[in-house]
Amino acid sequence: MTRATRRKAYGVKSAPYVFLVPATALFLLFFALPIGYALYLSFRRTEVSGLGLGKGARTEIWAGLANYTEALSDSELLHGALRILGYGAIVVPVMLGLALLFALLLDTERLRLRGFTRLAIFLPYAIPGVVAALMWGFLYLPDVSPFYFLLDKAGLPQPGLLDGGPLYLALANIAVWGGTGFNMIVIYTSLRAIPAEIFEAARLDGCSQWQIALRIKIPMVAPSLVLTFFFSIIATLQVFNEPTTLKPLTNSLSSTWSPLMKVYQDAFVNNDIYAAAAQAVIIAVATLTLSFGFLKAANSRTKQGDHQ
Repeated sequence: MTRATRRKAYGVKSAPYVFLVPATALFLLFFALPIGYALYLSFRRTEVSGLGLGKGARTEIWAGLANYTEALSDSELLHGALRILGYGAIVVPVMLGLALLFALLLDTERLRLRGFTRLAIFLPYAIPGVVAALMWGFLYLPDVSPFYFLLDKAGLPQPGLLDGGPLYLALANIAVWGGTGFNMIVIYTSLRAIPAEIFEAARLDGCSQWQIALRIKIPMVAPSLVLTFFFSIIATLQVFNEPTTLKPLTNSLSSTWSPLMKVYQDAFVNNDIYAAAAQAVIIAVATLTLSFGFLKAANSRTKQGDHQ
């Protein structure tokens, strides 16, 4: 083998690693490095020494697990987690149920304007979350909402959607409206991948469209349902944009309504970046634990079904 041939072979072998360099650099710079810095800050705290009301010398010291202990005993963070659980109990089943229903309807042969319908359902997902929250927020306000105007003209009661219990429904509506289209596309793509011969055989056996959907389509798209449920859990635990955007419109939303809002409040309002870092790490660990716990349970159940 000549030198030129060896050089060409070396260049071919090293080409994949060269293409991986930009992605690896971006991953380390914008993902791994911030995570490592947050972990570092979570074990530190500031100590003030000297006289004066907060005007003494500030020294960063090792805090050990003190920040984590305070975060786990913080009632505001716990209440925010409970509110998110209630919010997720509404969002996840409704959003995935609608996504599955729309995907099944789009997969029927008699549906007209399938392309337009698919685009119309997916379109809300393309709207940024802040813009969607502002739009719905103004629709919830009695003074500017056309819905309240129509209710008033009809003599019907006008519910306060941004007050008390209806607040959960108002926030959940924004998430369902924006996220159903994405989940529908994932499930619909899985449905389109099912061989048509399976449906033809089912029709020859006398199965109706309802029976085909329940006994063939839904079981065969179960992996897609697991995937969308996984994404929905992560998105629910990290909700921030919607309540933060609606907060100026109502007094029912506190600055610490969700766990991430509590992190933001401590980091940039209370100027306690160390406590906020510990809270962020706890939220990340809880998200990973719940997500991978669900995936493991789903995979074990799938394997049991395959053995049976």
